[in-house]
Amino acid sequence: DDEPIEHPWVTKSVENAQRKVEERNFDIRKNLLQYDDVMNDQRRAIFDQRREVMMADDIAQLAADMRHDVIGEMVAKFVPEKAMAEEWDLHGLHEETLRVLGIDLPYKDWAAEEGIADEEIRDRIIAASDRKMAEKAANFGADLMRRVEKSLVLQTIDQGWRDHLAQLDYLRAGVSLRAYGQKQPLLEYQREAFGLFTEMLGGLRERVTAVLSRIEIRREPPPEDLAPRQPMRMTSGAGAVPAPPPSREPPQALAKKVDPGSRDPNDPSTWGKVSRNEPCPCGSGKKFKHCHGDVAKAEALTA
Repeated sequence: DDEPIEHPWVTKSVENAQRKVEERNFDIRKNLLQYDDVMNDQRRAIFDQRREVMMADDIAQLAADMRHDVIGEMVAKFVPEKAMAEEWDLHGLHEETLRVLGIDLPYKDWAAEEGIADEEIRDRIIAASDRKMAEKAANFGADLMRRVEKSLVLQTIDQGWRDHLAQLDYLRAGVSLRAYGQKQPLLEYQREAFGLFTEMLGGLRERVTAVLSRIEIRREPPPEDLAPRQPMRMTSGAGAVPAPPPSREPPQALAKKVDPGSRDPNDPSTWGKVSRNEPCPCGSGKKFKHCHGDVAKAEALTA
């Protein structure tokens, strides 16, 4: 039973089986790496752009380029190139301009002009948006505006990239089913991942443009001098009532300690501060806490 099986056919069969398993595992790893390469290429592209924003002191031109690209896409969508003026969707362009740029433009008057074209409409929208942003920068201050632009672009890139990674994971989980439709899953993943990446970049530009166009910085007025407030105490009623003014008479605990020889046994006002464990100045022989000290405590509780 312990004798090894040795035969050229058996050895060759084992080697062939092992080679096929290793080739299959290699193909699996290679396939996984090809999927990862798609994400890595996109990661490098978005991180390079983020690094440029981080290192730049002034991204006003980048924000302007984003805004101009968004306007170009808007015009191309609602005012197609080489289309007749009657085919333009001026209502849609008007609504989109209000939503993204926050400006109201007379598109109907422009369309009525003879020889007007889509490029001229785009240039007019760009000029109007540039004027608005210049006024906004003048009101906010150039330094504050630059900091707002940089912070907004970085936040938008980070949030957009996180959402994009979630979409890629969802796409990768189900793309293998494309093989049943006689399609190459890897090619389908590459094609759709590129489309999602392009869509993400467009969304980033639109969000940055919309927020910068509508953002308003409110400067809080300096607080007025407040009158000193009277101390309040809570009651079981509907609200709070003013607390009584503090007594100006020093409490007994703060009374000065006098010489025991100057105390009058019949006049407690001459006793001053008496320790609880001292003999009572009245001459009873008891401790103060068991004599007049106990009586004073009882009177205070019943007052």
